[in-house]
Parts: sequence; structure tokens; C-alpha cells
Amino acid sequence: MELFLLRHAIAVARQGQSVHCDRERPLTRDGIRRLRRVAHGMRTLHIFPDRILTSSFLRARETAEIVAAELGCKAPEPTPHLEPGGDPESLLALLSERADAAQRILLVGHEPALSSLASMLLSGDARMQITMKKGGLCKLRIDHLRCGRCARLVWLLTPRQLISTA
Repeated sequence: MELFLLRHAIAVARQGQSVHCDRERPLTRDGIRRLRRVAHGMRTLHIFPDRILTSSFLRARETAEIVAAELGCKAPEPTPHLEPGGDPESLLALLSERADAAQRILLVGHEPALSSLASMLLSGDARMQITMKKGGLCKLRIDHLRCGRCARLVWLLTPRQLISTA
């Protein structure tokens, strides 16, 4: 399985007067513009996921929807396991269920949860120091998905690197 981890794009500030709670923070215009360029870089790298799972927070949903549209993929599926405070073991169980039907899965979520997930899959615990920029993308290769060390890091790209591939 190829597992891609994408951090949501730039969202409006938490202190914005138009935002009533963190869950409702939308992407900024600049975030949307840059994300479209990131998605074009993903297309250049031939990243076409079979399935996209996303946090149900607005900024992650918008990120997943834009990427799906740009890549011509099926609509993203929201899951609470990718929300801040989500349960990584439940996420892995969900991925195991979906793995037979999908060999390339894109997860769209938040920091520090995505870095912790990558760390757990790469090293067996969540303490590895990985930083994912907003709009950054990580590719892991997994032969047998399980909770613990089971993945190999293929690459970790910043948005700038993805945009420059386009």
C-alpha cells in the first residue's frame, strides 16, 4: 500500500472574527491558490489516490475536495479519526478495512497528528520529530499495515517542493 499524508492548506486565523470555532476555519484565498499548485505538483508526480479520507474540520475537507477535483478522484470520505484528538488505532483499523479496495490512500488532516501517525508507522512510537508544513505531503510504503513499525518513508515534501515539480 502507498499511504500519502497531506496536511491541510493555509486556513484563516483562529482569532478571525468570521470564525466561531476551530472546526469551522476555512482555507484562505492564498491557501486555496497554493493548494491548487500543490495538487498540480501531485499530478506531475502521478499521485492519483484510489481513496481519500479526511478530517471533517472545514479546512481539511476543503483541502481534500480541492485535491480530489484537481486529480479527478472520487469524493473524499470524512472520518473523525483524522480530526485533532482522533484515535490512530481506529484510523488504522479503518485503513485495514479499505486496503483491499485501495492501494493508494490519501489522508488529509492536521498537525501534530499526521506527524505522530507517520512516526508510529515508521519507528513504532510517536516521538520521531517530523514536521509537515501546511500543504506538505508525505509518502509511506507499507507492506503489512499494523499499529507499530510497518512503513518505509519514500519522501516528505514541502509545498514549495511540490509546486516546483509542476
